[in-house]
Amino acid sequence: MQERSLASASTSLKFDFSVMREIRKREGLTLEEVAGRAGLSVAVLSRLERNQTAAELHTLYKLARVFGMSAADLLALAEARMAHRKTDESYASGGFQFRLIRYANVTCYLGEAPAGARIRKPEIHHDDHETCWVIEGRVRIHLPHEDCDLGPGESLQFDAIQEHSYEALEDSRLILIHLKKQNRY
Repeated sequence: MQERSLASASTSLKFDFSVMREIRKREGLTLEEVAGRAGLSVAVLSRLERNQTAAELHTLYKLARVFGMSAADLLALAEARMAHRKTDESYASGGFQFRLIRYANVTCYLGEAPAGARIRKPEIHHDDHETCWVIEGRVRIHLPHEDCDLGPGESLQFDAIQEHSYEALEDSRLILIHLKKQNRY
């Protein structure tokens, strides 16, 4: 009877702390090593990994520090896994045609442009990393102190807060990714 109550309790939890086992194994650590570094008992850590108990904030903080992450990051990993479906949006700018998908920390663009198309003032970026990956054709990225020409299979990542523009040197297909920086001032 107790096994059923534990099973039903674990399925009703909003967090799945069994992710701790995956993180621990990825780091090549034993239960004893993690428990010792976090100042917890092996029994507490074992129950967490088997999703038989929920972690208190202080416990999450201690465990997160063992793995070099924040308690919020660890909690996010333990949060019930859910997929988020989106439908793409479309827009045109400077001769480029884009389809894009936005999520909380990333925006992905699939772009196509005929030779000669230029985006002189891309949409306003916040403090993001931007990656351009050319799938077909040739694209020139103008940055404040350099121009970078990219061909098929080549990519470039830069700080998107700086002035930049794109020019299609040939008919081109490309993927742009805007990834929010984690450390903001």
